[in-house]
Amino acid sequence: MNAAADYPPGDLRVSDADRDRAVAELSQAFESGRITRDEFDQRSGQALRASTGKELTALLTDLPRDRAPVESAGAIVRAHRVLATRIAAGASAAGAAALTAVAVTNGLSNPGPGPDLAQREFAKQVVKRVTGLNIPVPPAHPTPGFDWAGTITPAVFAVLLVAVTIYLLRMAHARRQSYA
Repeated sequence: MNAAADYPPGDLRVSDADRDRAVAELSQAFESGRITRDEFDQRSGQALRASTGKELTALLTDLPRDRAPVESAGAIVRAHRVLATRIAAGASAAGAAALTAVAVTNGLSNPGPGPDLAQREFAKQVVKRVTGLNIPVPPAHPTPGFDWAGTITPAVFAVLLVAVTIYLLRMAHARRQSYA
């Protein structure tokens, strides 16, 4: 198989993607030591100005065909999307965990019409057993009353972040399936 099979034959016009692929192949040849810096500069300039397949193939005919196929820009973009989705899912999960800890701490620390001291102590032991966190439970609070805003608001945001995490992970899974 020769290089001509990779590009439009003869005098057929080439696309920007064809030119970019030719420059990438020349870059690989330079990196592997097959062509010098001057040859790379000259050939890549010619590749970027090429208008036909014949002009592109002439730049690559003296290079061996064992060069690895150049990864398409689309594959790189897809890989970056999957990675970005995983990072966003991880950040959402971390945020949900932090907000859950805030909500639990606030709920256990505030006496009033909420759970009494025995119930808060029991919840503290459960949290400690499950997560290993030792949450302080004061016997009294300077201002009696349950801190709804300090407890419910972080809990609501934690639930929303869990939903975002699930959505992002499903998107990443769907993308992996479509790329396979």
